Amino acid sequence: MTIVLIVLGALLLGVACWVLRGVFLIRKAKRLEAEIGTLNAQTEAIESDEEAAAEAARAERAVALGFVPESELDRDNPAPVPPERTAALEAVRSGDWEAGAAYIEAAGKDWQERMERVRPLAEAAAEDDAWLLAWRAARPSDPTAALVNADTSVQVAWNVRGAKWASHTTQEQFRLFHQLLTKAQADAHEAQRLADPADPTPYIAEQAIGFGLGYSHETFRELWAQIVDRDPKVLWSHVTGLQYWCRKWSGSDELALAFARESAAAGEPGDLLSLVPLMAYFEQFTKDDDLAVDTFFKEPEIVAAVDAALVDLAAAGNDHPGTPLMRHMLAYLLFWQDRDAEAVEQFRHIDGYIGAVPWSYSGVGRYLYARNFAVDLVASAD
Repeated sequence: MTIVLIVLGALLLGVACWVLRGVFLIRKAKRLEAEIGTLNAQTEAIESDEEAAAEAARAERAVALGFVPESELDRDNPAPVPPERTAALEAVRSGDWEAGAAYIEAAGKDWQERMERVRPLAEAAAEDDAWLLAWRAARPSDPTAALVNADTSVQVAWNVRGAKWASHTTQEQFRLFHQLLTKAQADAHEAQRLADPADPTPYIAEQAIGFGLGYSHETFRELWAQIVDRDPKVLWSHVTGLQYWCRKWSGSDELALAFARESAAAGEPGDLLSLVPLMAYFEQFTKDDDLAVDTFFKEPEIVAAVDAALVDLAAAGNDHPGTPLMRHMLAYLLFWQDRDAEAVEQFRHIDGYIGAVPWSYSGVGRYLYARNFAVDLVASAD
């Protein structure tokens, strides 16, 4: 019996030791895990501090080379605002609608330039439309006034909708948005009735209504036909049309890219329609979490699209109203394609102004990172 008790005691002691050893090892493992976590956090903090210091140094070198410091970047405009536009905006805000009318009508039948002039006045009227109401009362059948009124209605609707994702937009915002877009649709149709039969701009103004109200593909194609029958090369219409065909609205990546390729094929060097495929690729990237920025934009077809856009830009020069938009997109894509010298060339043209895609999506931080990194690499190589 004594022997049995001794054996049993030994077994129990062994089990207890095994359990205690297990507890000790678990505790040791937890301590090691905590220590590793602390070391990792310290390493990340050091790396973060080092990267922040490196970014600050790159920023200083870029500014020393003549680039604009962050505090002076214009976040609202893609390029310097023409003095004529500033004067027209000041005039209408003081009640002089005739100056606004003259400013738009001076664009003549350059439909791209007409939209470039209509939009800022419509944005101003969306804040205070007293001058526009006076214009419409004085000239109720004026096609230019009707166009500004239609685009103003669109801007008011989108201001109510806001720029946030649908999941962060209230049901009341959506209700008012659709109600206001329905009014904008009626205003656009009125502008179309009053317009010169050759003028596509009132139909261009309806495009944003189309993807906001969710036009069917057939209805949007009918609207598109009205535009291209009048002028197939208005960059504004192609850029806006792309939005409808993107995945985020009524299309898909495939439909957006097909539309973009058709747009590019419709243009000649200098029309800048090669911008549309670049924007289609960018839109695809922003919606696909599986795509890596440092590999996706190096796909051969995107490199070829960038090359075609550079030829297009060279033919357009600085006279085309869409040139700043093209330069912004090229700067971004050239940077991610590791074509730093070419990227810096574009950054030199656009620097100081970041109110354009892609920076309006990705923010000032991405602009500064790309610009400063590219500038630093090119300067180091010289």
